[in-house]
Amino acid sequence: MLTKRYGKLKWECGTDEAGRGCLAGPVTAAAVILPESFEHEILNDSKQLSERTRALLKPIIEANAISFAVTHIYNLEIDEINILNASMKAMQESVLQLNPLPNYIIVDGNRPLNGKLGMKQKTGKIFTPNEIELLKSIPSTSIIKGDSKFLSIAAASILAKTYRDEYMNIIHEEFPMYHWNKNKGYPTKDHREAIKKHGPCKYHRMSFRLLPEQLALDL
Repeated sequence: MLTKRYGKLKWECGTDEAGRGCLAGPVTAAAVILPESFEHEILNDSKQLSERTRALLKPIIEANAISFAVTHIYNLEIDEINILNASMKAMQESVLQLNPLPNYIIVDGNRPLNGKLGMKQKTGKIFTPNEIELLKSIPSTSIIKGDSKFLSIAAASILAKTYRDEYMNIIHEEFPMYHWNKNKGYPTKDHREAIKKHGPCKYHRMSFRLLPEQLALDL
């Protein structure tokens, strides 16, 4: 079983994102505060679990969490602020939605959570000065491969992945030619062949290299 806590504070939150490497759709983040009593032997990094297992764990996490939140940052905002900033912002937005607010945050990865606060942008949520100060006031630690070490980060990774997959299944119905119900927007062979044949659509990240021969793509 994964480790329950990084520190000793009661409202410790884990956060993680999904969809960073996709060509289409949002990057999705979740933040989760679990009770100290929570245990689950199967709960692990979402990438190490099957789709069926993630689907089984999702309602268990939601029913047992003290608080959880999920945020989509959509492709237009990703194109404006870049995918790294969008990934961090999705986690920041999720943290702000928690009730109670955490008094410590553990983040999957190697970058601090509270970088690039207050970016000037035309799309998406604009943080207020109070929200910026609130995020700055909560200490956080970045943990490499934290989603395979700590329960709360693993729980966040599962919620981020399952909510994003659900979204991609919905927009697949609008654009079935891209096979998002299977590839979820990742740069698979069938996804890129569909882009080459049909061109990109309104859900694609135009700042990404959609095709190996990018210059041949009519944008």
